[in-house]
Amino acid sequence: MEKNKQIPQPIRGEKGAETKIPHNVERDRQNPDMLVPPETDHGTVPNMKFSFSDVHNRLEKGRYAREVTVRELPISDKLASVNMRLKPGAIRELHWHKEAEWAYMLYGKARITSVDQDGRNFIEDVKEGDLWYFPSGLPHSIQALEDGCEFLLVFDDGSFSENSTFQVTDWLAHTPDEVIAANFGISKDVVASLPVEEKYIFQEAIPGCLEKDKVESPNGTVPLSFSYNLLEQEPIVSSGGKVWIADSTNFKASKTIASALVEVEPGGIRELHWHPNTDEWQYYISGQAKMTVFAADGHARTFNYQAGDVGYVPFAMGHYVQNTGDEPLRFLEIFKDDHYADVSLNQWLALVPEELVRQHLDVGSEFTKMLSKEKHPVVKFDKK
Repeated sequence: MEKNKQIPQPIRGEKGAETKIPHNVERDRQNPDMLVPPETDHGTVPNMKFSFSDVHNRLEKGRYAREVTVRELPISDKLASVNMRLKPGAIRELHWHKEAEWAYMLYGKARITSVDQDGRNFIEDVKEGDLWYFPSGLPHSIQALEDGCEFLLVFDDGSFSENSTFQVTDWLAHTPDEVIAANFGISKDVVASLPVEEKYIFQEAIPGCLEKDKVESPNGTVPLSFSYNLLEQEPIVSSGGKVWIADSTNFKASKTIASALVEVEPGGIRELHWHPNTDEWQYYISGQAKMTVFAADGHARTFNYQAGDVGYVPFAMGHYVQNTGDEPLRFLEIFKDDHYADVSLNQWLALVPEELVRQHLDVGSEFTKMLSKEKHPVVKFDKK
């Protein structure tokens, strides 16, 4: 039987047994380290994986939206996410929400707008690899440009739902006509032409050039740009890949969400590390990966990921991410914080007395001389 046709079995050496009942073979192929966990896995660890493929998709004409929140991934109580696709010209209507919105453009281009509490506006175009951030409570909109767009939204509350935002059309549909007429100084005939329910996402023509769409505010533009060209910054490069970090130190408007875009080459590994400030939420953009999370007290579990999956690592738990495929692995690390921080196991051991390391790990100079005083976030994986 061809290798890719073989049915995976929960067997490791003398442990396990062949499955005798019907089961989801494709799922087992996607999760080899869950079906046959490494010997180093042990104990009970919460689920840290959920796929956008397993959630309800809200289909509209020419677009869709689906979300992974604390309801789908219970451990993710700090952050929620939405994957949205818009065809050319489609508009995510003028709206706002209680949570801050961070976004990564996965495909295409879009025009985004916002206005702050002081009447300062923001109108810009974003492309693949760009970020945006709208502070909580500020109104905004998104319109797809040529070729349409697809993006990932992250909100700084795990209970957020895309289906419960404040829409301008929904608000007006539930406001008395005479109040609307008085508020805008318009006739009842004009009021009667307003939408009778929310639009949410609707189709329009692709907007013209950005300069023609610019609106001059008497109060000026927002003082901190709500968009950021992530891929235009110099990444941190090491032997196994690259990392682009964006937090309030460089993307200054992003006060509640910090992020890193990680690229791991085949045969590479995101080094053993942990985050000393908060939980890590992940989105896998492309490639295949596995991650083992060390939860202390002898507990650890390994998870497998592929494009479209969400991963999670609770605060301070040690972990690594290994590229298990033959193409570059790209994923996002997202944190509910104003800054990015991690602690490298390699660097930690290099910066304490050498004899102390030897005493702990029962090793000689062959080990300690390989330690690095500098971080190397993505390194080559030596299978030897």
